[in-house]
Amino acid sequence: MKKREKESLKAVRIGLIVNIILALAKTVGGIVGHSPALLADGINSTSDVAYYMVVAVFIRLAGKPPDTEHPYGHQQLETIAALIVGAFVVTTSIAVFWNSANSLYDTIVGTAAGLNGSLLTLIIAITTILIKVIVTQYTQRTGRLTQNAAILALARDHRNDVFAATAAALGIGLGLLGYPWVDPLAGALVAFFILQTGISILRESSDDLMDTIPGKTLAWRITALVQAVPGVVQIEEIHAHRFGPYLVINITIGVDGHISVADGDHIACQVEDRLYAELELLRRVYVHYHPASTQNKHISLMVR
Repeated sequence: MKKREKESLKAVRIGLIVNIILALAKTVGGIVGHSPALLADGINSTSDVAYYMVVAVFIRLAGKPPDTEHPYGHQQLETIAALIVGAFVVTTSIAVFWNSANSLYDTIVGTAAGLNGSLLTLIIAITTILIKVIVTQYTQRTGRLTQNAAILALARDHRNDVFAATAAALGIGLGLLGYPWVDPLAGALVAFFILQTGISILRESSDDLMDTIPGKTLAWRITALVQAVPGVVQIEEIHAHRFGPYLVINITIGVDGHISVADGDHIACQVEDRLYAELELLRRVYVHYHPASTQNKHISLMVR
């Protein structure tokens, strides 16, 4: 747990430092170079700085050990942190789109001046792409390693920044070639990239908090593992709940009704041992057993 928290916080700190530098460079460059697209991307990076600080606090709190009120720990705070990231991203996308739309209108009607960008803004945009590609790969690797919802959300935001910077670079480049309307249009496209990522993060984080079923793959894997245990005649129910990256599983199995209680308990213990051995990040498993029923042949799968 300590190593997991350390790696997660390291990813947050690296992202925070990178975003502070890029936010300053892109915001100042966008203003001085008269590039709405780069300025929009700079606003995005500025908001990144704010919620990176929030995420760092939540990850530290999520590392607290279990207590009487939270027997499974505090890892759900990571999902809440991801939810905060999504909210920030959506808010930023609205602000960026409004600013870019105004700039595009001014350019079309001819009331805007000097919105062609500059070579400096193009260099900043291209540099942003290269830096964000590296940070995205690192954060994705850390997120997969730690199975931290907040880090995975930040990785997607980094990837979104790559798309945003690419759109900004294209807009600035075409603006320098004599198409000034492309730059603010690229800023608006950046806003859509940001909005799409924000909505996706919000949806997935909400699903985790609402215990939404993550898919049939895990359910059928649990079923296969339990059915392979000698003495299991029937699987009646499987309830699995996520707590942060961890799983807590409740299983009801049917066994031969003529065996002793001790034999039934032995089968239940074998089911527990098999699941602990085969499923990563399994925190608890509870097995209930009783005589198998010939009337109920259906398995109720509720993997959340």
